[in-house]
Amino acid sequence: MTTFTSTMVPLPLENIDTDQIIPARFLKTTTKEGFGDNLFRDWRYDANGNKNEAFVLNDSRYSGQVLVAGKNFGSGSSREHAAWAIAGYGFRVVISSFFADIFKQNAMNNFVLPIVVSPEFLKALFKSIDEDNQAEVKVDLPNQTVTNLSSGESAHFEINTYKKYCLVEGIDDIDFLLSNKSKIVAWENKE
Repeated sequence: MTTFTSTMVPLPLENIDTDQIIPARFLKTTTKEGFGDNLFRDWRYDANGNKNEAFVLNDSRYSGQVLVAGKNFGSGSSREHAAWAIAGYGFRVVISSFFADIFKQNAMNNFVLPIVVSPEFLKALFKSIDEDNQAEVKVDLPNQTVTNLSSGESAHFEINTYKKYCLVEGIDDIDFLLSNKSKIVAWENKE
């Protein structure tokens, strides 16, 4: 991931925990496949499995690879399955004014960029989406900026240098270690 532009999907709710992102009853598998189908399952469907047409992921007006969520996204248990569900659905970025630390790390480990912005910038994004359901943002990971293309306003975001490198290169922790195998072996042989 480097730079891309996408429409936004609004979820203006605060305190969204990992059980709301992916309910515990779906955690019986150890592979990542299929989790996107159950993202926000209890909000997307009723008890009989019928779509809740009022929920944003079932609303045809909204699409895109950027989820814009209220404050305190990903709190609760440390289940990595929540990040699997976000990625499996097709989101590449989640924007909020606050993320739970473990969710934030799990997201980056699964190539989803969690962007922390100010409450004011978040409010402006929601306003842009309200005014135009096809409102777009430009995410520039190398420069660590997100730009609201409706208003032209940009925000800088922080990211760990190592995780930024991995996201830009499209590699995970194991790929990083394997790419440095010769250096590791050379260092071990010094002792």
